[in-house]
Amino acid sequence: MPARDPSAAAAANPYDIEEIFPEDTSGSVRLPRRQAGSSPQGLAVTLLADYTLRSRAWLPSAAMVALLAEAGVTAGGARTAISRLARRGVLEGHREGRRSFYRLTPQAAAFLTAGGSAIVAPDEALPWDEWWTLIAFSLPQQEGTLRRGLRSQLRWMGYAPLYDGLWISPHELTTKTRARLAELSLGTLTVFRARHVELGLSIGRDPIDAWDTTAIAGQYQSFMRHWNPVLPRARAGRITGAEAVRTRTEVMDTYRRLPILDPHLPARLLPPQWLREPARALFTAVYDGLSGAAEDHVRAVAKQHAGDLVPAIRAHTVADLADGFSRVTRPDRDEPTVPAAPGRE
Repeated sequence: MPARDPSAAAAANPYDIEEIFPEDTSGSVRLPRRQAGSSPQGLAVTLLADYTLRSRAWLPSAAMVALLAEAGVTAGGARTAISRLARRGVLEGHREGRRSFYRLTPQAAAFLTAGGSAIVAPDEALPWDEWWTLIAFSLPQQEGTLRRGLRSQLRWMGYAPLYDGLWISPHELTTKTRARLAELSLGTLTVFRARHVELGLSIGRDPIDAWDTTAIAGQYQSFMRHWNPVLPRARAGRITGAEAVRTRTEVMDTYRRLPILDPHLPARLLPPQWLREPARALFTAVYDGLSGAAEDHVRAVAKQHAGDLVPAIRAHTVADLADGFSRVTRPDRDEPTVPAAPGRE
């Protein structure tokens, strides 16, 4: 992570991952905080989202433990992760005889669908009128949880901190952003639109300084270097079974940070040869290219532990996720599904 700007003591570090993915969030669903590596809880959520998000199918807990074991998680660590996700409101469970099953809660599925769509959606190159939207707020230091929640919300809405209490975006204030800010009910928040005035002085910060585009470009370059060699193997069908699931999970876990760190600035403000679209194309090729092999393996593991109650495993594509699953992309395979638990639907 880049260091704080020494020329602006009041400026926040704009790429603090713990701030972007806070552990404390509002609402009944608390998804696991992202870490430098993949935590057991994060892996469990990714597995369920990648293969059951569309259907919210019940997956045997023993199958989840087995799949997490293939990713290097111990059986005890996997069971602890599942239990904690249930307490967080991410998973709900029920029993069929001696078997335990879990699935994403409706709230978690909706959150992951909306968030996934935003992360993988193609970028729209819109003309820019050179106006900035500024959001100013003031919260006491003791309101740490509220501050982190607000900053996380602003980050997800495409804003960055020019100074600690002044966040900016080159985009207009959308209806969705207005509604989100209204929900926060902060009396110490002000929104306004303005143009930047060049003073020709060596003081102050340029609005573009709210984003460390050099550091973000480095993240894109690192992604391309790591995944370019993987693509030929995926296209040749040489990645199968557990390796296909691990690779698909890893490419999603790695890529999903990039659209959040990326400021989505107008093209004229970005450095030349910005790698946003090449990285998205590479991610799509690897993720979609492994969907069939990974789906087959997850289904096979689920069948080993589900008996006759085979869950409806569906590996979605990037287009499915970007479209919020509103399109039918292929016929479902005929499979018996786990019956819903009483009172769950």
